Amino acid sequence: MLARIISSSLAHRWLVLIIAAGIAVLGIYNFNRLPIDAVPDITNVQVQINTEAPGYSPLESEQRITFPIETAMAGLPRLDYTRSISRYGLSQVTVIFKDGTDIYLARQLVNERLGEAKERLPDTIEPAMGPIATGLGEIFMYTVGSTDESHDAMSLRTIQDWIVRPQLRQTPGVVEVNTIGGYNKQFHVLPQPDKLLAYDLTLQDIMAALARNNINTGAGYIERNGAQYLIRSPGQVATLDDIKHITITKRQGVPVTIQDVAEVELGSELRSGAATQNGREVVLGTVFMLIGENSRQVAQAAADRLESIKASLPEGVELNP
Repeated sequence: MLARIISSSLAHRWLVLIIAAGIAVLGIYNFNRLPIDAVPDITNVQVQINTEAPGYSPLESEQRITFPIETAMAGLPRLDYTRSISRYGLSQVTVIFKDGTDIYLARQLVNERLGEAKERLPDTIEPAMGPIATGLGEIFMYTVGSTDESHDAMSLRTIQDWIVRPQLRQTPGVVEVNTIGGYNKQFHVLPQPDKLLAYDLTLQDIMAALARNNINTGAGYIERNGAQYLIRSPGQVATLDDIKHITITKRQGVPVTIQDVAEVELGSELRSGAATQNGREVVLGTVFMLIGENSRQVAQAAADRLESIKASLPEGVELNP
């Protein structure tokens, strides 16, 4: 048999050379298409459930949030085990499934059980599943900074949240973009207790007035000459002056507004971290990769998208990978 193969190959040597050359070309073509990755992701199949609980101590988070959620996850199909962390104002439950479980099936099963668990949780507590990523999903980082000191930390955070992050999340393979640093812009209403007492008002009165005067109302339409004219009452506040002139109540026929009993100013929420670059405060963004994607390709796509975003930035703002 072997002698016949050798003699046949010698008799058709050109055909053998052509086949060998074809196999070599096919090998080179496939070599260039190999999905080369930096680090293979060996993370198990897991779904994280994060719950914010402002004001809850670690013990309260454990008893009132973590334990009910963990109990609700018991008995899930292909469940391996669960683990949890309870901290001040935060509960995190990680549900681990057996290898080979489809991640989307796992999230669907967890979401169904979360609906049952919510009935046992305190009011205003809303658990949410984490992104479809793993611990090795942090593949790309960048900073949003000011080149001429014309933009403060609050302005940089606003640019990150409203310009950079929405566009970057449209990159194929990107599942989430996290932000560290800067100040999240807020409108602060600071009631003055002595003035509240003078007008016989409470904090609930101010909160109710703010909620009541920050909505748009539709009133149908008017039909005239075959055309429909929509009727609406825009009531959403947009500036500090809009908030100041909101009416809370009346005293002897005189309106009492927010500015009569409180100070209204621009502020920011409390933060627990910051980011600096070369001694200057910046906003740091971290790109998370979708499970199963190639980190090298997604990181390159994120870098290319970052270059295209630069054209939409205000003057004096720079993006640095």
